[in-house]
Amino acid sequence: MNKPASTVPRPRFPTHPEPRVWFLSAGASPIGIALSRQLLAHGDSVVFGTKSKEISDPNNLRGIDFTTFWEEEVLVQEGWKDRAKVISLDGRNMGQCQAAVADTTASFKKLDILVCCSSEAVVGSVEELGASPRTTALIRDQFETNYFGHVNIIKAALPSMRAKARGHILLLTGITYEIAPFNIRMTIVQPTMEIQVLTNPITAAPQLAPYTPDVNAAPLFREIIGGILDRLDSTASTETSQVPSAGLSSSTPTFPPDKIVSVYPQLPELMKDRLLAETINALTAIGGHDNPPARHIVGHEAVGLVKEKLKTVSEELEEFVEVSCAVDIDADISNSQ
Repeated sequence: MNKPASTVPRPRFPTHPEPRVWFLSAGASPIGIALSRQLLAHGDSVVFGTKSKEISDPNNLRGIDFTTFWEEEVLVQEGWKDRAKVISLDGRNMGQCQAAVADTTASFKKLDILVCCSSEAVVGSVEELGASPRTTALIRDQFETNYFGHVNIIKAALPSMRAKARGHILLLTGITYEIAPFNIRMTIVQPTMEIQVLTNPITAAPQLAPYTPDVNAAPLFREIIGGILDRLDSTASTETSQVPSAGLSSSTPTFPPDKIVSVYPQLPELMKDRLLAETINALTAIGGHDNPPARHIVGHEAVGLVKEKLKTVSEELEEFVEVSCAVDIDADISNSQ
């Protein structure tokens, strides 16, 4: 299958004395496929953590993309298949996480870099997500995947890294741990919102009346994301199901206001490559670095937003600095003596 020509630059890698072993917690995701393509071409080994239903279900679009990548690239490119391994992994299951790490170290003798990139997006206000047991379950399931799924795979990987006295954990999330004494590095990589939303499954809760466009003129996240997806030709959708259909008709909104709907964005290949390029460059440049940053912001727009936020925080701090220092108990005690 011929792919559109891409102007995406080739990622850079830090110097390292030997090939590394990478473990991707969401190997079948767009970011997992794009990253592993660069890692395998570079000579490293890659373990793909994948949910069984993604690969076994012939109608699962993410599984279809991964199967195509595996058959048309991994099995074709010289030397790739010997350095690639698919392992069943649901991060919500601690036993599967431990088994996946054990399988990795048995196959490749080590685990150098763990990339925690599992993510699911849920669209809805606090009220909408708490409107019924079904909608509440959406946010609980998201938390199990995006937070505890990463906690579990990190806990499973740490003993192996600690035994080797080296390792690097890359998180596309905001978890932090104290692991530096064991010569294990951790970097929080903050990609753009588009990466987190448009390359992962999206589930929307039914809309409550106060949040509809007729009542609330302010553009809400649901309308912004829905508008983007409506413009994509091949967005797949199902109601309360993870099995995507062939697509939506032009007259059907991506997020109908009265139903729980799950969608998986189908981005054109060139658009996907460009969307992922900055994050892939960041992961390859930082992964396994001797002195990696604790936090890395991806993209010019994100850097600008962070700078603006820091400026606002600094201004607010100065405005209320007297109030903050008024509770300095130690100073009060010293002055009274």
